[in-house]
Amino acid sequence: MIGVVGATGEVGSHTVRILRTLGVGPLRTGGSRDADVRDEKLLDRFAEGCQVVVNCAGPVRLVGDRVARAAARAGAGHVDASEPEGPSVGGTAVIGAGLQPGLTGLLPRWLARREFDAVHGLVAYLGVHDRFTRTAAADYLAGAGHGEALAAWRRGRRSGVLTRRTDATLPFFSGEVSLLPYLNTENMRVAEELGLARGDWYTAVSGEHVRAAFDRTHSLGRADAVAALCRASELDLVGGEPSVVLMVCMDGVRDGEPLTRTAVLRGRGNGEMTGALTALAVLAVLRREVPPGRHFAADVLDPQDTIARLTGCGVAEPLVGDGAPSLESGAL
Repeated sequence: MIGVVGATGEVGSHTVRILRTLGVGPLRTGGSRDADVRDEKLLDRFAEGCQVVVNCAGPVRLVGDRVARAAARAGAGHVDASEPEGPSVGGTAVIGAGLQPGLTGLLPRWLARREFDAVHGLVAYLGVHDRFTRTAAADYLAGAGHGEALAAWRRGRRSGVLTRRTDATLPFFSGEVSLLPYLNTENMRVAEELGLARGDWYTAVSGEHVRAAFDRTHSLGRADAVAALCRASELDLVGGEPSVVLMVCMDGVRDGEPLTRTAVLRGRGNGEMTGALTALAVLAVLRREVPPGRHFAADVLDPQDTIARLTGCGVAEPLVGDGAPSLESGAL
């Protein structure tokens, strides 16, 4: 039995669909009435008899590690689409099983293992053209405190070495984007594991309304900032379809020769991409591919197996090409 908390939400509904596609089950799905994260007794009843309990509910500041603790009390494994703070509470747990964190840490590892003997540096871009749900907006704003703007990796964390770019054009990204440099803990784990001399990570923001909203959120209260992002994303998506683009350009050596490769992963939206990795993390736990303890998805899931399974689910298929993408932009 696999229990999915928050199964009726944007991420949860995709997680349930992909678990069914994978043939994983039976499933116990819970919305706010039968798996209220604020009710410990209700959560315990929901988790009872489950082999794995999955959390797709949010925002993170509300849920915290409540679902993880219910899973531990039930003797079940735990998978969380988000990255709640807190110590390991027992058993096998995979957190950060989403688009970011999650796939943003897996794709660089996949490219490094596939193409290189050693990696020297990378530049990564993440663009999400999708509606902000209230939960997603709250989690995005809360996540701003878990990293540093304008920072990059230079054989270690370095502050203020990058600049924000505006009116940039990139292959695979629709229209002009603003590039916001940001270094978070997942990025630093990737840099350390790959032995990078340098690493630059950018959020590629498209849509004039979302770009304007990002510039205003720091001056707004939490509720107003969440509402502003939700309204802006709705306006920017009018007449269009949700999309996600993750692009990683990497340089290093293979067989003693210098090499540059670029990998691109494209999907149909944040909810589907996050739900897919959450479901694949559940599969890995069930197959005992994850050792006991609390792990970040990008650190513990096998990159080759995970990307292959993502392709097999029909969610996304990576493209790999020679060289680095060209970038044209202004700067702020």
